[in-house]
Amino acid sequence: MGGVTSEAQTSSDTAGHDAAVLFASAAAASGSPHVEVPVAYDAILLAGFGGPEGQDDVIPFLRNVTRGRGIPDERLEEVAHHYRHFGGVSPINAQNRALKAALEAELERRGIEIPVYWGNRNWAPYLEEAVQDAAAHGHTRLLGLATSAYSSFSSCRQYREDFARVLTETGLGGTVTIDKVRQFFDHPGFVQPFIDGARDAIAGFLEDGVAPEAVRVLFSTHSIPTADAERSGPREGDPAHRDLGAGGAYAAQHLAVAEVVMAAVAAEIPSAARVGWELVYQSRSGPPSQPWLEPDVNDVIADLPSAGIAAVAIVPLGFMSDHMEVLWDLDTEAMEAAAEAGIRAVRTPTPGVDPVFVAGLVDLVEERLDGTRAVDRPHATALGPWFDVCRPACCENIRAGFKPAASGVAP
Repeated sequence: MGGVTSEAQTSSDTAGHDAAVLFASAAAASGSPHVEVPVAYDAILLAGFGGPEGQDDVIPFLRNVTRGRGIPDERLEEVAHHYRHFGGVSPINAQNRALKAALEAELERRGIEIPVYWGNRNWAPYLEEAVQDAAAHGHTRLLGLATSAYSSFSSCRQYREDFARVLTETGLGGTVTIDKVRQFFDHPGFVQPFIDGARDAIAGFLEDGVAPEAVRVLFSTHSIPTADAERSGPREGDPAHRDLGAGGAYAAQHLAVAEVVMAAVAAEIPSAARVGWELVYQSRSGPPSQPWLEPDVNDVIADLPSAGIAAVAIVPLGFMSDHMEVLWDLDTEAMEAAAEAGIRAVRTPTPGVDPVFVAGLVDLVEERLDGTRAVDRPHATALGPWFDVCRPACCENIRAGFKPAASGVAP
């Protein structure tokens, strides 16, 4: 059962700015890629992106997201119309409330008495509030659970930088430690909902008489700057480094999961082995002069008819829940692109609060409470299980360089 540990393993003496791993539990402070001893975490920190909850929130929220980049409000308004289309309300906060409740229910079902605190990077409730609330209740050994499954600056390191920033700005760095669960892109609990969705979409097309060769599956994820993608994952010179090809760990992780999904679908529906697929990107926001990962989902959809494709299943592989990039970029723009191309389109579900996914997240918590050996941890691809303690220099922000970050070895 989770939570058994020794006094030495709960010490916060190693937390601080001179440690190899900032603000870490004693077990994680050594910098080993995987923590294989039990740690008595006394709370979970659910870390979200955040989103506006009314029209008046939209521009202040976007200022938070783009802080430090000097983007004027008139340019922010170009993005704001996505939110304004939905009444200025992003669904992401409601989804995180539901996820928090689902995590608490699953923890209670397993008899794990550990509270869940929720805080966001860009909108209320903020991470500062969550960490201060936890500390006020005597919970100082926190295990971070970021609502992002893959390796990159924006999906991993930026959360870790925010953990370090919050502990520094609140003055809690000498009291509170924050470790982080591993990136869970290939944990079976995260992967299974995508398998279910892709299978159901393909089966529906085939039952309607569409030939397998006329079906295409597009696995969609958020585009990021190419330079950031190349820096995702362990860097060259690190013992953990592997040549993952163009797009670094970020692209490689998505491709590996997509292969698992299609293999699982083909195992259930043999003719699905003849269905083609590819990884596509969406939600690009950088200037035209800056290279971002491609191809764009809408460009690919526009070209499908010329390849003899009559139906497309869009699998939002990069996303945990139906937040704005899913509702606007896929459910609105990609569906319009499919209609213009004259082909059928289905967008499959995100994991959301699927019981299999929620159980998988609690499995990730338990493996850290119990100190589960890396070789015994479930993972659906050959890339996993990913690291508990991020490697030095992974996921650098090419524009800003390295800032102090918790839950990883300092570069």
